[in-house]
Amino acid sequence: MTHHFNVLKECPLFRGISEHDLYVMLDCLHAKVTCFDKGETVIAEGSPARFVGIVLSGSVHIIQDDYFGNRSIVAQIGPAELFGESFACAGATSIPVSAVASKHTEVMLVDCTKITHSCSKACLFHHQMIYNLLKIVAQKNLVFHQKVEITSHRTTRAKLLAFLSLQAKEKQSDSFEISYDRQELADFLGVERSGLSAEIGKLCREGIIQTERKKFKLMKDIEY
Repeated sequence: MTHHFNVLKECPLFRGISEHDLYVMLDCLHAKVTCFDKGETVIAEGSPARFVGIVLSGSVHIIQDDYFGNRSIVAQIGPAELFGESFACAGATSIPVSAVASKHTEVMLVDCTKITHSCSKACLFHHQMIYNLLKIVAQKNLVFHQKVEITSHRTTRAKLLAFLSLQAKEKQSDSFEISYDRQELADFLGVERSGLSAEIGKLCREGIIQTERKKFKLMKDIEY
């Protein structure tokens, strides 16, 4: 556990908590660390919504499948980030999405009740952790609304341009690298990969963007 300490210090769940208290907290939480290979399911859809996951290394995709088996990537979770907390805090009986490792990944799983209920030791830092969790859930809600804004556009072109515009704004640069490959980006936008590739090609030919693998550069103002 100690070799993951630097990652855990960056986790927003533990913000404002001293190093000494963090060591004590990890013992109180009875956290479990597990390794997953690429494509392995960390938490399956339909599982009890009990656990909060913290990515220690690698990354996790939050995936939603519809009735017909169409897959959509809801979010990508990287080191020091959380997943599953919204469902656990909401008291959902089961989790409606799956968490899948997108590469070799180490994850810490914590029973949410260990976070939301003070332990028998009445640790003073527990209140800070509950406050942090509330803030994380609120911030995730804002991110969800951003995705709705992107995917609410009708065409693949408009969805892609909205996504790229938001990425540029977040990176404060017209040149940036996204975290998704082409299939993952198609799943995130809820479009066909072939259609996405065609639109990227058109935008390049029109001189609107330049791209190489995951790297993009916006060449002019975007209109969508």
